[in-house]
Amino acid sequence: MAGPVWKQSLARLAPEGALAWSRYLKRFLNSMGNSGLAWSRLQLPAPAPQPRPLKVLIATSAGGHFTALNVESVLAAALTVRGHKVQALLCDGILPACIETVHALYPTPSRRASLVRFGPKELCVSCTRPGAAHYARLGIDVLFYSRFLTPEEQQDVERIAGSIPLSEIPAYAIDGVRVGESALSGMLRFLARAELSGEPYEEELLRRYFAASLLTYFAMYRLLEAGAYDVCVLNHGIYVPQGVVAEVCRRKGVRVVTWNPAYRKGCFIFSHDDTYHHTLMDEPPSTWEGIAARPGVLDAIDQYLVSRERGDNDWIKFNSDPNFHAADYMARIGLRYDRPMVLLLTNVAWDAQLHYPANAFPNMMEWIRATVRWFANRPDLQLVIRVHPAEISGNVPSRQRVAESLGTEFSTLPPNVKIIPPQDTISTYALAAKADCALIYGTKMGVELSARGMPVIVAGEAWVRGKGFTIDCSDRDDYFRALERLPMRWRLPTQGIERAKAYAFHFFYRRMIPVPFMHSRPGWPSMVPALHALDDLSPGRCEGLDVICDGIVRGSPFVFEAERHVASDAGTIVPADAH
Repeated sequence: MAGPVWKQSLARLAPEGALAWSRYLKRFLNSMGNSGLAWSRLQLPAPAPQPRPLKVLIATSAGGHFTALNVESVLAAALTVRGHKVQALLCDGILPACIETVHALYPTPSRRASLVRFGPKELCVSCTRPGAAHYARLGIDVLFYSRFLTPEEQQDVERIAGSIPLSEIPAYAIDGVRVGESALSGMLRFLARAELSGEPYEEELLRRYFAASLLTYFAMYRLLEAGAYDVCVLNHGIYVPQGVVAEVCRRKGVRVVTWNPAYRKGCFIFSHDDTYHHTLMDEPPSTWEGIAARPGVLDAIDQYLVSRERGDNDWIKFNSDPNFHAADYMARIGLRYDRPMVLLLTNVAWDAQLHYPANAFPNMMEWIRATVRWFANRPDLQLVIRVHPAEISGNVPSRQRVAESLGTEFSTLPPNVKIIPPQDTISTYALAAKADCALIYGTKMGVELSARGMPVIVAGEAWVRGKGFTIDCSDRDDYFRALERLPMRWRLPTQGIERAKAYAFHFFYRRMIPVPFMHSRPGWPSMVPALHALDDLSPGRCEGLDVICDGIVRGSPFVFEAERHVASDAGTIVPADAH
């Protein structure tokens, strides 16, 4: 098991890397108006009256995840301004695999062999030091994983990770903490695949992720025994190590807050207790029912959904130059207007491979294969499989491509099945306008298409499931019964469309909390703060930040009441921040 490399990293960081980070930290601190000063030396604004100060753990873990580092250090600063005690948690090289180990860094068998044998030491060197320096310059106490691990525990981890049968790892749990699921999810993220496939060193790498999950479990238990934290804040809340951190905190009675960048510019999704992949599905409809009756809400969501076609108001988009000439495109690929057309929309295969009890299929690829087989026996219908553009343009491009996976089972696709590759610029929205029905597994497009009145059949963990305007399937038989209802040449009734639009407004405007001083930029990190003074982080200066901090401190819902800021005459959202 690799030992901690924090002290070695101080000496081994390449001079050019140290220089680059020195410049980066200077820019960051200058953006806050206090370059070189620690929080403890600043005259902070007096905190507003509140309950007792909380002890908050910001479990960044991966100091080299610079986007997360930017967001979470701002949260640490904002909570400090509000009078709370904040500490940051970082890995110091003790974990043999983590969220920072991705296939792009270990693309060849020889590189993978090195990772298996030596761990990601060279990656740790460029991760621990900048993360620790970042927090230290802000005066935030930093804790390291290795401080909370004994040699005996490391030996136990080596024994368990090396001896348990491979097939038992995904379901492995300790005291109810699903360390195996986090290990498998992290491994699939590394592979950028939805399934294990027998690649070189696959078993050895899964055991490394398993060992990392186990080490995280032991470290977190000792950390929480050593200090009573009220709340833990971390990115995503899945994969390795964040998934195990979140589970141990829940087990020990520590509130968990997870976050992720949202689609709209300058916005973030925060959730209580679990990853947003789960919480957005479990959210009760009472949270958003009735929103459509507020003046201007329907006009506002209509305008935003139109803007989604080009992504003008989003900082996450994957088709930068869409082609809207659907009729010409359909004729070119052999689609016929005299037959019903069904649009199947994929996700990125590897993304967030978690357990969802409502899934009709074990994974997305099995769903697609089964759907193609069904349509092969229905020549009266046309199936168009639109592969998600993020399969090649996302931050972690998928190595399990939908077209290639289908090719292993179908030497030739049925003539009534067409597949649109991820690099094709045809607009999904233009295709949807020509289709009669949509089939989805987990894509957020279910939100948008339902709001446009299209019937949507849900086979996976889509956030529209259970909201009252989609056809939800809980098992394979349920799914095939839904397909037997095709063609669905109808649109949702007016009441259903309004309900779908109400949820879309809630999803895009209320759950996506605006923090306007967080700006996107080319390169990495992709998000940086643009603050003019420390007072910009004080209560009352940014409504979105207040919603986030109140949620962290008081446990209040992470909901931005955008309906209060709708300009009813124009259907637009009026900026709600004091900057």
